[in-house]
Amino acid sequence: MKISDAEWRVMEELWKNSPLTSSEIIDRLKDSSEWSPKTIHTLINRLVKKEVLGVNKEGRFKQFHPLISADECRRQETTSFLKKIYDGSRQMFLLNFIKNEKLTEKEIEELKEILEQKKARD
Repeated sequence: MKISDAEWRVMEELWKNSPLTSSEIIDRLKDSSEWSPKTIHTLINRLVKKEVLGVNKEGRFKQFHPLISADECRRQETTSFLKKIYDGSRQMFLLNFIKNEKLTEKEIEELKEILEQKKARD
């Protein structure tokens, strides 16, 4: 499952609050995007076809809800990114990130703590 950046924005609205009708999704995105209602309907329909969004018919309206959690979607996107950019190597990604990013002392300490906890669990 691969979702585009635009589809991701639709999903973010539904992860925050669902179920939502297409009109509610349009209202939530109208201030932060320049998309037409037709474009947003297209994004919603793509997400339904990808089986990322579910649909319930409530009276005259369709209500949409996520079929996949934000965390699961992030995991899948991360795996896809690692395969595409780093040939699946978490080590290459982490080394590149640590070498090339400016980290605060607090961030470094948090990373150390996460690694120590990981080491203790594994």
